[in-house]
Amino acid sequence: MLIGYARVSTNDQDLTLQIDALQKNGCDKIFTDKISGSKTQRPGLTEVLNFIREGDSLVVWKLDRLGRTMKGLIDLIEELNEKKIEFISLTDGIDTKGATGKFFFHVMAAFAEMERELNRERTLAGLEVARKAGKTGGRPKAMTTKKLKAAKKLLLDGMPPKDVAQSLGISLSTLYRYCPASDNY
Repeated sequence: MLIGYARVSTNDQDLTLQIDALQKNGCDKIFTDKISGSKTQRPGLTEVLNFIREGDSLVVWKLDRLGRTMKGLIDLIEELNEKKIEFISLTDGIDTKGATGKFFFHVMAAFAEMERELNRERTLAGLEVARKAGKTGGRPKAMTTKKLKAAKKLLLDGMPPKDVAQSLGISLSTLYRYCPASDNY
């Protein structure tokens, strides 16, 4: 089954050109979006991905209708490949039923792997530079030494833990993590 997907970026743009091309090329069902390709949540694309089945072909008028970033396109094409769904881009001449289309999938997958590896290398390099500069990662601790002393004193004075946590601006679970109930304050 040929399943079409058409997208334009704004509500004032027209889908007619894309829909006509998809219908002329035999699409049995067409899903649409009027939303920017940079948005990750596109209702029409979500619908088509939920509807399409193994052995079907996803057909678009042009590759950029699926998304605006290379990573987004690569991830989506990999997802289709895993589900054994063919992909056709009418104006780009991509059809994964043929050898050239399969080659395209492999090239896209190689780019995706390279991009992930480069991102990993950049992240590790950035962390190393930060460590050398004396910075540590992660969120700052909610319970400072000063807050811990105040919490222990308030608990010893008989204030309920819920009130202690609220007065220090921390969650009850954070209070219990630093001042377990078994410590008998």
